Amino acid sequence: MTKKDHHDHDHAHTLLPSDPVLRAKALETLLVGKGLVDPAAVDAIVDTFSNDIGPRNGAHVVARSWSDPDYRARLLADGTAAMAELGYSGMQGEHMVAVENSDQVHNVVVCTLCSCYPWPVLGLPPVWFKSPEYRARVVREPRAVLSEFGLELPDDVEIRVWDSTAEIRYLVVPQRPAGCEALDEAALADLVTRDSMIGTGVAMNPETS
Repeated sequence: MTKKDHHDHDHAHTLLPSDPVLRAKALETLLVGKGLVDPAAVDAIVDTFSNDIGPRNGAHVVARSWSDPDYRARLLADGTAAMAELGYSGMQGEHMVAVENSDQVHNVVVCTLCSCYPWPVLGLPPVWFKSPEYRARVVREPRAVLSEFGLELPDDVEIRVWDSTAEIRYLVVPQRPAGCEALDEAALADLVTRDSMIGTGVAMNPETS
């Protein structure tokens, strides 16, 4: 296991939520308390943006890289520019790096001191990505953590852990599954999951999607 060791945390990492997050939480609490908002509905909306709407952007990027070798080369050379080609850029995605899985290497992303996350291509970060347990353990024992996600990797596969910062965020390009040679780009995107782009999962097989 290797770990990206030039993690510069001079930026404003904090264990406390940002002011906008605190204000949003206070507003939600007030609305829920007055019976104006159903907390289950709020949870459902957050879940949709975390798992469906947001990650569709990243799935588009991955599917394009699977189907277009020239785009794949540009993505691996300059992730920020290649993602911007498809309209995905802006705050929390200013400096993007794409790392590609292979038969020999599996990549997984973390932010050890907070929860830096590529919002333009993955949407809202999952709760577990922000948890102290994940942030600490995936660096120390990545194989065990991935196993708990249901991802069992052969012993000869190297696991590389990439530590995000406010300056650099990462997108894992999962391996293209076998048996999807006839699929178009839209169908390929349906195989790409949020977790596969973080590295805690893999792309779905066409038969099970």
